[in-house]
Amino acid sequence: MPYRLTATTVSLAVLAACLSGQAAAQLTDEEIAALPLCASDKVDNVCRDDAGNVSIIISHERKLSPVEVWGDRSEADPGSYSAASTDEIAAIDADHPAEILNTLPGVNIQMNSGQEHLIAIRSPVLTGGAGQGSFLILENGVPTRSPAFGNVNSLMEPHHEVASAIEVVRGPGSAKYGSNAVHGLVNVILGQPGDGSFASASYGTLGRYRTDLALDEGTHVRLGLSLQHDTGWRDNTGADQQKLSFVGAYDIGLWTVTPWLSASNLNQESAGFLGGTDSYKDSYLVTTNPNPEAYRDAWSARIGARAERTLGPGTLVLTPYAHSQAMIFSQHFLPNGGVEKNGHTGGGLMARYGWQASDTLALRIGADVDVASGYLKEIQPDAFGFFPGDSRFPQGIHYDYTVDTTTLALWGEAEFALGNNVSVLAGLRGETHDYDYSTDAPVGINGRFNVTADRSDSFDLLTPKLGLIWSPGDVSYYVNYARGERAPQASDLYRLQDKQVAGEVDTETLDSVEIGARGSAMDGRLVFDVAAYWMDKENFFFRDSDGLNVPDGSTRHQGVEAAASFDITDTLVLKGNASWSDQTYTFDRIVGSGTETIRDGNRIDTAPEWLADASLDWQATEALGLSLSVEHIGEYYMDPANSATYPGHTVLSARGSYEFGEGTEAFLIVRNLTDEAYADRADLAFGNDRYFPGEPLNATLGVRKTF
Repeated sequence: MPYRLTATTVSLAVLAACLSGQAAAQLTDEEIAALPLCASDKVDNVCRDDAGNVSIIISHERKLSPVEVWGDRSEADPGSYSAASTDEIAAIDADHPAEILNTLPGVNIQMNSGQEHLIAIRSPVLTGGAGQGSFLILENGVPTRSPAFGNVNSLMEPHHEVASAIEVVRGPGSAKYGSNAVHGLVNVILGQPGDGSFASASYGTLGRYRTDLALDEGTHVRLGLSLQHDTGWRDNTGADQQKLSFVGAYDIGLWTVTPWLSASNLNQESAGFLGGTDSYKDSYLVTTNPNPEAYRDAWSARIGARAERTLGPGTLVLTPYAHSQAMIFSQHFLPNGGVEKNGHTGGGLMARYGWQASDTLALRIGADVDVASGYLKEIQPDAFGFFPGDSRFPQGIHYDYTVDTTTLALWGEAEFALGNNVSVLAGLRGETHDYDYSTDAPVGINGRFNVTADRSDSFDLLTPKLGLIWSPGDVSYYVNYARGERAPQASDLYRLQDKQVAGEVDTETLDSVEIGARGSAMDGRLVFDVAAYWMDKENFFFRDSDGLNVPDGSTRHQGVEAAASFDITDTLVLKGNASWSDQTYTFDRIVGSGTETIRDGNRIDTAPEWLADASLDWQATEALGLSLSVEHIGEYYMDPANSATYPGHTVLSARGSYEFGEGTEAFLIVRNLTDEAYADRADLAFGNDRYFPGEPLNATLGVRKTF
C-alpha cells in the first residue's frame, strides 16, 4: 500500500523539487537517497491535490514511524528505542496492552487480574510508588497523568486498541521529558485522520468479547471506540471496559492544529493472589478466587491539542492539555483488605521551539508547566490482626488527604553535525516540583499508619543527556549517557507508616550509560538493533515483602538487549528479541524480624535474568497468513532476601488469518498452545509464596474489516 512522506520526513531538496512540480523521475539520485526508505522501497510518483498538498508515493506496504511528530526522539538519535506498528497491533489483537509491549526488547509487563498489571523496562517489576513513578506513560507525546499521581496500572487508560503505533524508549528519556521517565517511557500514538477506518469483533473461549471501531472521515476527523466484556476465567472475575477517542486535523490561520480527546472506563471484579508454594500448578486451584469481594472501578479522560506553525527561522509547537481520573478498589493484595479511593485533575502546557542555527547545528528549547490537585482516602472496613491483640491494622480511616502540585520545567537540546557521519546530541532539563498537602484524618500514629500534619515540600531536578552517533553506512553506532530523576509520588511522601518520618523521602536518581548498534544487512533482509547498558540508581524508595517502606535503597542494573527481523524468503519472516540483565541491590538492610535481610549483591526480586520473544510469520498465499510465536520469562527471585525462586516459563501461541474479501479478514489466535501451567506474577509477601496464575490454553476467533 502506498504511503506519504510529509515535510517532517523529507529533505528540503526533495520538497523543493516537489513544489516546483518536478515528477519523481526527475529527482536526482542524491535527493532520492535522502528519503528514509528501506531496501525494497522505490519512488513511484509525486502528486499534488487540489488543496496544494504534496505527496511522494512510495511502493511498499510500510508506514513511516510517527516519532518525528509525536514521539520522544527520532530514530537517528542515540539511545534505545523500539515500536509496535499499526499492523503489529492489529495482528496481536491484544486483550491487554502487555501482550503488545512484551514483544519489545527489555520490557516485561506482568499481568495480574483483569486489566491490572505491573511494569518493568530495564528494571525489576516495580510496585507502589516506584511502580507509579519510574515509567512515564504518554498518549500522543503528552503525559497521561500529572507527575505526582502515577498509577501502577496506568497502561489500562490510553486507547491502545486503535493506536497507529506504540513506542517504547528504554532507559531515561530525553531532555524533552522529566520526572518519571527514569527506567523508560511508553507512548501510545492514536490513529490520525487519513490512517483509514476499520471494524473488528472477536470472541474468546475464556468468555471474552471485544469490539473495536475506527471511523476515519479522511481529512479532519477520526473516531475510535473499543468495548470489551470479560466473564473471567477465574471465579468472580468479570470485567467491562469501554474506551473512546477522537483525533482531528485542522489548519487555522498559520497554525496546523491536531486536537484529541481520549477516555476510558473500567468496572472489574478482581481476583486475589493464590497462596502456597507452586499453587499455580494446581489446575483446580488456579480457577478459584480467594478474594471474591475484590473489585476495581476506574475512569479517566484526557484532552489536548498540538498547534504548530513556522515562526522566524524555526517551528513553534504549543501543546495545551488537561486530564482527570478517579478510581476505587479493594486492596486484595494486602492482608488487612482496605478500600482505597483516589483521583486527580490536572493540566498544563508544553511549549517547544526548534530551529536550524547553522548547517551543522540544530537547537531546540522548551518550557513545561503542570498544575494538579489530587486526593487519596484509605478505609479498612473490618477488623484485622495476624494474632489476638494485633493492633497494627485498625478498623476505620487510615488516610484522607489532598495534595496540590505545581511543576515547572525548562529544557534545551543541541544537535551538532561533526562531519564524517558523526553527530552529537546534548540536552539539559531543569524542573521544580512543589507540593501542598493537607489531611482530614487525625494526625499521628494509628497502628501501623502515620498521618503527618499539613505541610509543603519542594524538589528540584537537573537531568543532563549527552550522546554520539556514527552512521557510516547501513549500520549506525552510538554511545549515550542520560540521567533520569523522579520527584516522589504523593503517596511516597504522605502515605507514611509508623517507622517513617515525614520528609525523609528524597529525589530518586538513575545514571545510565549505553552503547549500541542498529541498522540493516544482507541487502536489507536483516534489520537489527543491539544495545548494552549500565545503570546505577540512588534513593530507591520501595516496599519490602514485610510491607515496610524502604526510603533510601540503591540498585545496579546492567544488561544486553538484541532485536532482529530476518526476511528468510519473500513470504517467510523470523523476528524477535532477547534480553539479558544482571540487576542487584547495592546496599545492606536488616530488619528486626530478620525475615527481610538485604545484602549488597543480592539479586533484585522479580528481575528475570533472561527475557525473550520471537515469532515466525508465513504469508502462505496472498490471502492466508500464519504465525507461530514464543515468549520466555527466565528464573527470578521472589523476594529481596533471595529466599524463594520462581523457575520461569515458556509459552507458545499461534495466529492464522484469511482474507476472504477486499479488506475483510477472519483470524484465529490460540494462546498457550501447550497449556503450560505458569504464573504471570510470583512474589513473596508476609512470609508466604503467592502467585497470579497465567491463562490456560484458549482461542480467540474474530473478523476485521478495513475500509
